[in-house]
Amino acid sequence: MPTAETAPGQATAARWPVRHSVRGVAGPIRALERSQDILTVFVGIALILLAAVLLVSGVIDFVQEVSGSTAMSSAAALLLDRVLLVLILVEIVHTVVLSLRAHRLIAQPFIVVGLVAVIRRILFVLSLSNQARVGTTELALLIAMVVVFVAGLIAVSRFEEREP
Repeated sequence: MPTAETAPGQATAARWPVRHSVRGVAGPIRALERSQDILTVFVGIALILLAAVLLVSGVIDFVQEVSGSTAMSSAAALLLDRVLLVLILVEIVHTVVLSLRAHRLIAQPFIVVGLVAVIRRILFVLSLSNQARVGTTELALLIAMVVVFVAGLIAVSRFEEREP
């Protein structure tokens, strides 16, 4: 029950009385939050290490393929695919950092990760177009996904601007 009178339509969440039993769980809640933060930091570190390994591996593979008999365009396409995968991992780490700072989930970095992933797939599919025929349906679906992600990014940006 609310403890103070509120006008119709006003939020009453802050006006609910605190029960004694809720105060008793404040310590465990803080411990869980600290544990979550520590685990999130370890996940971020693991993602950074994975991104570094992928980037170094991609450059090594690129150099080996260029020095071998593989065409430069094919090697460049594979390096681009690897670099975009690293970019996705870096964006996920950025999301982890924002989550640690704000202690809430922020939608924009997830949309950016999805957008980069779709663009990565489009570039990969198009780079293989000379080797195999690209399906029109798949390409149309990927382009539609880009449009949806961009629209979502714009909508979330405008929504967050209106928040106080």
